[in-house]
Amino acid sequence: MAAKIRVWDLPTRFFHWTLAGLVVAAFAAVKVGGAWITWHFYAGYAILTLILFRVVWGFAGGRYARFGAFLYGPRAIVAHVRGAPDRPHAPGHNQLGSLSVFALLIAIGVQASLGLFANDEIASEGPLVRLISRDTSDLLTTLHRLNERVIIALVGLHLAAIAFYTFVRREPLVAAMVHGDKPLPIDRQSTGSADSRDLEPTRDDGGLRLRAAVLLALCAAAVWWIVS
Repeated sequence: MAAKIRVWDLPTRFFHWTLAGLVVAAFAAVKVGGAWITWHFYAGYAILTLILFRVVWGFAGGRYARFGAFLYGPRAIVAHVRGAPDRPHAPGHNQLGSLSVFALLIAIGVQASLGLFANDEIASEGPLVRLISRDTSDLLTTLHRLNERVIIALVGLHLAAIAFYTFVRREPLVAAMVHGDKPLPIDRQSTGSADSRDLEPTRDDGGLRLRAAVLLALCAAAVWWIVS
């Protein structure tokens, strides 16, 4: 038996797909180079805004978007990896998914922050380069380039995990992140399945979305103040 509930609120879905598009755009712009470097910086500012928003949304967002909903300890993660029958059911991000989310948020957040102090050794430089020495800027630029490989690796693992859960486990993760709803099993006889009390849908009404819009605007204003 399965129940379909709203797991991902609209602001969380907007964040997810917009961030994915901006990361691709930033990567493409820096590889093309030339005048496109300006767009690389713009994409970076937008990414920093989204990361800041997601951190705030991790405390003020919908039920399953909050960090507390997918912050697991080592024992729960090991149980999930082993496929233990009594492992806790995860309506939102599961135990491995949570590691991916936190790793990507940290890596992309670090990348966007480093970009504020980086330079291309030619004509472009981050808006905060003036606050540090040239040697420090060069060091942070090197870290910025190295961290790019970390992000590529994490994105690759993320996509591989999605493919595994989609085609092997038959869990519609991509579809759920598009429309927000996810079918979840209900089996009171199995401790590994979700109890009806655990299937409370996330709030996703106009009030929540207005809150997200206000928070996103404040985050954008904060980033604009920093870079200008």
